[in-house]
Amino acid sequence: MELIDIFALLISLTALFSYLNHRFIGLPTTIGVMFIAMAVSLLLILLDASGFHLRQQAQVMVDGIDFDKTLLQGMLSFLLFAGALHINLDDLLSRKWSIAILATFGTLMSALLVGAFAWYGLKAFGLEFSFIHCLLFGALISPTDPIAVLSILKTTGAPKSLEIKIAGESLFNDGIGVVLFLVVLEVATGTHAPSAGHIGSLLLQEVIGGAGLGFGVGYLAFRMLKSVDNYQVEILISLALVTGGYTLADRLHFSGPIAIVVAGLLIGNHGRLFAMSSQTRHQLDTFWELLDEILNAVLFVLIGLEILIITFTWHVLLLSLMIIPMVLAARFISIGIPITLLSRFRTFSPGVVRILTWGGLRGGISVALALSIPPSPQRPIILTFTYITVLFSILVQGTTIKPIINKFMN
Repeated sequence: MELIDIFALLISLTALFSYLNHRFIGLPTTIGVMFIAMAVSLLLILLDASGFHLRQQAQVMVDGIDFDKTLLQGMLSFLLFAGALHINLDDLLSRKWSIAILATFGTLMSALLVGAFAWYGLKAFGLEFSFIHCLLFGALISPTDPIAVLSILKTTGAPKSLEIKIAGESLFNDGIGVVLFLVVLEVATGTHAPSAGHIGSLLLQEVIGGAGLGFGVGYLAFRMLKSVDNYQVEILISLALVTGGYTLADRLHFSGPIAIVVAGLLIGNHGRLFAMSSQTRHQLDTFWELLDEILNAVLFVLIGLEILIITFTWHVLLLSLMIIPMVLAARFISIGIPITLLSRFRTFSPGVVRILTWGGLRGGISVALALSIPPSPQRPIILTFTYITVLFSILVQGTTIKPIINKFMN
């Protein structure tokens, strides 16, 4: 299929699934469209097994979409900018230490714990899996997905302080997680020998370089926005900031996600206050909210359709159900330890550890990272573990986080 054909079909499916969800199901849009896409995928698989060979045509379309590049080098920058644009910087800075520790120490600790739990667990069930590949799975599944988290937070009515912690952590820990994944992947594929110095220097280069670049290009865009008063031009500047900034970060081997989050925070706060008229603020907000909703819906449809190209075996599928509590346990520990230590210096909302554990949703970023792993005997197993964990995260955690928040907040 031609690219335009795939794009047209994908947008059409997203519109149809959004309509069906809104008209008959009533789930949050992202969860609803993914549920319908997954149901359609399973139906095609069942029809294929019954002699109606429609699955192959659907697979051609899904195979034509390079999911990891589509998300990591295409949609992600827009979605991160849209999310960061509406985060209040003062609220974020007032909780900077807890967010920074959760996004860095928490992500690294979670990756190590998931790797260790998976290694021991799989060994106990007779599946020989190297520790480095278990750690690779831990690295890609540990960062919470800001796209999934922010889309669900809109419907929960969480207190502002809790919402800032969850959103702030998710916006920054995916940058840490992607860097950690790339480092572990280098070791797993033998392209680089394991070295604490190499890992540390790469993390510093990606994170500090990404933050510095994001501030630099964000400030340049801020000055340009301040010098004009035309919302069409200013929206184009914001688009150039996102696409150009992310591409430049990638070329310089800096963290693109962190660069765009920093730029989005700068434009969403100082830019909104000092560089835009009220009309521009309204038009810019409307544009990015609409783009955010469309791309979110398309992304979750894609996640639902990816089931068509993932090879499942019953043995690995059952092992995936064992992996889910391991991932949650690692998240609970990696959140609980820093929160317990920080609680000596500041107060936290009731049940914050349990809410952050259950509200730490995994999404498209984890699937994209798993799909980017080069062909190997371990790849299909890691991909299955990732996909099942993401499905559970979105369909179960995403639909039940609101009553859990209400339980502790009321």
